[in-house]
Amino acid sequence: MNSLLEQIKKRRIALKLKQHDMMLRVGISRQQYQRLESRGNPRLDTLELVAKGLKSELLLIPQEKLNAVLAVLADDALSTTGPSTGPAPKPSQTGKEQSNPLADDPWQGLLGENE
Repeated sequence: MNSLLEQIKKRRIALKLKQHDMMLRVGISRQQYQRLESRGNPRLDTLELVAKGLKSELLLIPQEKLNAVLAVLADDALSTTGPSTGPAPKPSQTGKEQSNPLADDPWQGLLGENE
């Protein structure tokens, strides 16, 4: 649970929000939110409210797919925080247009083959 609570706190800080701001976003007092971040054992509905207030989503990721999800998220983070030298060069294409199905749908195949 600590990892989840740490993620909640990091997300709040990344959004430059104070614990008091969460009262306005999700309707819980600063004390309740502070307790949740420090040692909380929140109910699922509370977690969903907090996630919404932090412009986030709760997801259950199968353990066997965790590395794939983390890799996709890392690639996304690199593409959005990489050096700003203008648009990325497009690879040269010969004949038929090349297609990268993973680029079109990065979540393809993450939950199994029968999706």
